[in-house]
Amino acid sequence: MNPPAPNRRAFLKRTALGLLGGAVGLGGYAWLVEPHWIEVVRRDLPIRFLPDSLIGKTLVQISDLHIGPEVSDSYLRDAFQTVSQFAPDILVVTGDFMTCKRDEELDHVCRVLEDLPPARLATVGILGNHDYTRSHRVTDVADRLTARLTGLGLQMLRNTSCDVQGLTISGADDLWSGQCDIDRATLKLDNDKANLFLLHNPDAADGDVWEGYQGWILCGHTHGGQCKPPFLPPPFTSVTNPRYVAGEVDLYDGRRLYINRGLGVVKYPVRFNARPEITVFTLRRDDV
Repeated sequence: MNPPAPNRRAFLKRTALGLLGGAVGLGGYAWLVEPHWIEVVRRDLPIRFLPDSLIGKTLVQISDLHIGPEVSDSYLRDAFQTVSQFAPDILVVTGDFMTCKRDEELDHVCRVLEDLPPARLATVGILGNHDYTRSHRVTDVADRLTARLTGLGLQMLRNTSCDVQGLTISGADDLWSGQCDIDRATLKLDNDKANLFLLHNPDAADGDVWEGYQGWILCGHTHGGQCKPPFLPPPFTSVTNPRYVAGEVDLYDGRRLYINRGLGVVKYPVRFNARPEITVFTLRRDDV
């Protein structure tokens, strides 16, 4: 005897329930799993004229912590413990320490960052757009945050440079704040010595303001799109240049970007196909 033909209504019901279950599962993954599933990316960072003393040293980049209501303090502290396992010689934080409306997160930021392990040689930071509050332009709050972070041992670069055993690390202020001054940041650069540049928003890499700079620029800001369809570009990345999503980008003029996907989230506490990232670089000398 042949089995009875499937009931069309029952088939549609099972299909609908399957789709609903898949959507719930996907939503749960994007909300509960991926925002806390850190990917440690390990790669070389070749720098021209790198001093012998820095060859083989470890530079760790973290970005976009977004300390505030949408990011768990315990999650960030766990991330800092992961950073400490790599015993970085240099640690760089490429902006967006907090998410706040005004200045309500300043004390909170300092409490969380007390657990950020200092690097052996230098711990360096730059500001992001959210460090100027939700309007991206409140300089008073950014100044106060800078002072507090400096007190915690971070060397904050605001259109300035610092020297780390012969490696000049330069950092520009945030593009959206109206305070970004690449000319000032590159004013004293010697292109015949080892250089590294920090930007929050990779869009600041565009424009004829780089004074012949050759080398790497480490960025954040994009979160890798935060939610990205497989095999497709993300629908939103907070940048003008569509090339600037995540990872390495060759600018074809002697400069290369590396865009870190960040640790925190902004606006919505979800991620999909854009895991949070800690980047662990091994410094190499580029002899090209």
